[in-house]
Amino acid sequence: MTIKKFLFQLLLMAIVLIAIVLITLFWLRSYTNHGQQLELPDYVGIKFDSAQKDAEDKTFNMIVKDSVHRVGIKGGEILDQLPVAYSKVKEGRTVYVTVAKYNADLIKLEDMPMLYGEKYEDKKQELGYLDITTEIKDYQYDTGDPDHILEVWQDGKQIVGRNMKGKGVTVPKGGKLSFVLSKSRGGFLDVPDLKCMQVNGAEFVLSAQNLNIGNISQEGTIDNEGSAWIIRQYPAYTFGAKIEMESPIDITISSTKPSYCN
Repeated sequence: MTIKKFLFQLLLMAIVLIAIVLITLFWLRSYTNHGQQLELPDYVGIKFDSAQKDAEDKTFNMIVKDSVHRVGIKGGEILDQLPVAYSKVKEGRTVYVTVAKYNADLIKLEDMPMLYGEKYEDKKQELGYLDITTEIKDYQYDTGDPDHILEVWQDGKQIVGRNMKGKGVTVPKGGKLSFVLSKSRGGFLDVPDLKCMQVNGAEFVLSAQNLNIGNISQEGTIDNEGSAWIIRQYPAYTFGAKIEMESPIDITISSTKPSYCN
């Protein structure tokens, strides 16, 4: 065999060997990458029907693992997915998603925290954890502490009060409750009868009722105003008449006790 022929055969063997190696590498790469190098899209925020169609077009399977209500999210939207977006996955991989409910969850009134007589700010926070918003509808005078709950209203209907708690009432997550709270001022009292009382005694009575003496008019000469007698008042006392707390009562006084006083 000549050297030239030997070198030719050696070159041919090298070419064949290189070809075998390249073919093997190409086959291995194709085999290894098959079904494993697809990037998973981000389906969060997309309607389930649209996302499912896209997933099927990309050879994925999509299954709803849970459905929950979230305030402000439209029903049918995908809330999260597993595997997460942009993961490298195999063909035919199953994608598990959580979807937003179309209807809000309903919370029974009896399953909610006690509301009547409780401090509003505390219950506002607790209801917030349940995705229920609150607002102050009004204030009413009450002898208890201020800013405590006297009434609860939903959609224009009272559901909680001093002697009531609406049976069968439900509140949707994301719903709103309106509250009437207590206040320590602004209540109405019966107008007291001050006639025939001395000024000092009247001041004591009015102070105990969160009222006070307003303008004082005199009839005749008065040396000691505190011991003078009240002969008239405004507003006048009549049965059932009311006066707002902290209001003044004007009086007319005399140094002489009227004859009609016992």
